[in-house]
Amino acid sequence: MSGDGAWIAPARAALARYAFAAASIERIAQGLINLTVRVTATSGERYVLQRLHPVFADSVNDNLERITRHLAQRGLTTPLLVRTRDGARSVTVEGAIWRVLTHVDGRTYDALPGPAQSAAAGHLLGTFHRALADFDQPLAAERPAVHDLARHLATLERARLMHREHVLSDEVARLADAVLARLDAVPAFTQRPLRLVHGDPKISNVMFDPDGHAGCCLIDLDTLARMPLAFELGDAMRSWCNPHAEDAGTAHFDLGLFAAAIAAYFDGAADLPDADERAAVVPATRVICLELAVRFLADALEERYFAWDPLRYARRGAHNLVRARGQLALADSLVAQHDAACAIVADSGRARDSQAAAPGHPSPGGANAR
Repeated sequence: MSGDGAWIAPARAALARYAFAAASIERIAQGLINLTVRVTATSGERYVLQRLHPVFADSVNDNLERITRHLAQRGLTTPLLVRTRDGARSVTVEGAIWRVLTHVDGRTYDALPGPAQSAAAGHLLGTFHRALADFDQPLAAERPAVHDLARHLATLERARLMHREHVLSDEVARLADAVLARLDAVPAFTQRPLRLVHGDPKISNVMFDPDGHAGCCLIDLDTLARMPLAFELGDAMRSWCNPHAEDAGTAHFDLGLFAAAIAAYFDGAADLPDADERAAVVPATRVICLELAVRFLADALEERYFAWDPLRYARRGAHNLVRARGQLALADSLVAQHDAACAIVADSGRARDSQAAAPGHPSPGGANAR
């Protein structure tokens, strides 16, 4: 992430459009896409100010407002969009879109500390999906399929052709060949039906209560989209089940974290995932690890999309290269434990089915059950 304060003046200009007066602002060092700022008003109330990445159009704020209201009506905690004094959903300053959200008190992790938090995240994601199951309105801006592997591979190939002289081109080529070989070995799995999901359920987008134990809410909802449930779960598992940070330089797939997350997810989601969707979780997780490696490799050469830490790396590409290696290692770790991971999914699914079939068993989720 950039350490300069160039964001401060436009942030204050955006905040001037709102009904509250800001006493202090503080950048939150989190996320690879949007710039996020914690705002404390003179009244003591707190808000979150975000500058959207150019990849997002203002229409995502319409999606955000409608869907978060839907979640709140189902009893889920969620950040809500705050409108400006004149009723606008966002503010444009120097060509960038800024918006304000209500503040939810809690904490996030870059890597899960243990199975208890993994279970809390799993149950939260399950209830989130369950609450969205009856949201049948069209989205104001349908996001292009983020898990379009063919498109990401084409982007990587184009980057390799255009940046042959890049200092990292040889290393990117070696890793790209390794990723392609592993993609060829992934078995086919179901990619239907399409469901409304978060779209980026990495662990840093799961907020826990201030003590760091119970799941509180999901944040960064600009990625909401309709996609195969297996991709959503695969994206969650590749993030949650690696006990190391995404750029730690090492990675392995922790079956203990996986078992806790999957069992709790099935409990929270109730009967939402069908048998084919459950069976797709493990191969989809492999694909998501490798797909993300492809995206990191492309940006290692293009150096324009993912945020990076200049205090640790000489350039954006070097940071992305470490991330790509980590995702490749994570995929290999999962492959080495493939049968055990599949057994965990099958056993957790059967346990959930048995529990649901028990006489007098209430529907999970309370007010969120359908």
